Amino acid sequence: MPEEIIKLPAFAKVNLGLRVLGRRADGYHEIETVFQSITLHDNLTFESRPVGRVELNCSDPGIPTDESNLVIRAAEALRERFGVCFGARIELEKIIPAGGGLGGGSSDAAVALVALAHLWKIETTKEELSEIGARLGADVPFFLTGGTALGTGTGAEISPLEDAKKMHLVVVAPGVQVSTAEAYKALNSPALTKDYRVVNLSVSRAEAEFSDSLREVMPNDFEAVVTRLQPEIGRAREALLRAGARRATLSGSGSSLFGVFESEGEAERARDRLSAERAWRVFACETLSRAEYVRGLGGCAAVLQPSRGA
Repeated sequence: MPEEIIKLPAFAKVNLGLRVLGRRADGYHEIETVFQSITLHDNLTFESRPVGRVELNCSDPGIPTDESNLVIRAAEALRERFGVCFGARIELEKIIPAGGGLGGGSSDAAVALVALAHLWKIETTKEELSEIGARLGADVPFFLTGGTALGTGTGAEISPLEDAKKMHLVVVAPGVQVSTAEAYKALNSPALTKDYRVVNLSVSRAEAEFSDSLREVMPNDFEAVVTRLQPEIGRAREALLRAGARRATLSGSGSSLFGVFESEGEAERARDRLSAERAWRVFACETLSRAEYVRGLGGCAAVLQPSRGA
């Protein structure tokens, strides 16, 4: 197999809303969320090798590059599933703040699945890659769809929604960490101590329920409890509102937040203002439609087209 090099973005996501419905029999939580792709992204470079190991280098020395990294785990899962022994060298330029509810690690893993399937000439489908991805992390399957999508179950069951109207955002990572386990524990709702009640939310109902609300962004059940755990998150939210955000809310279980602005110019001015906070990382970006997301993955995205008969 000749060596080949490809470069791809791994786009972040925000959660336009997130509801925690209760605890499942398997110990996980049943959620209902609307994922949204945004233009903030990591950059990955993949170089195929005919044989050998998969090597990962990262621009951020704080990010592990061993088997604990989802990119390496994605590559190994792909090799095991399809019985291939090809190798690869992967360079990760890390831009998305880690551990902030923006899905950076999951996005990197999804892009690795797509890129390596392309480089290693593996014949597969989006459904197969989503199945592999779900075992790596609940957010990974969303990054094999992109755009605006409903996530149910643990968040890994993905149903595409009509793309939300273009939004100009400012994302703030306020320099504090909240683990997902800690966030769930802090919810401390009586409903979460019992088996969850099954909620049959059809995609058609989801379209009707969410489409009118997307512009203003729905609530996130984690926001109040996470803000109590880390007051800096609340301070960042208030700073976004003072900078002109129409609405500011938490992404995922935190700790990053995003504000919705009226225009690109207003978002950029707010970014410049908030960047005075040295401990914060601040980004101006915008939402991506599904078509824009897929185009960003170039020729590798062919595997993400629906299977015949699907």
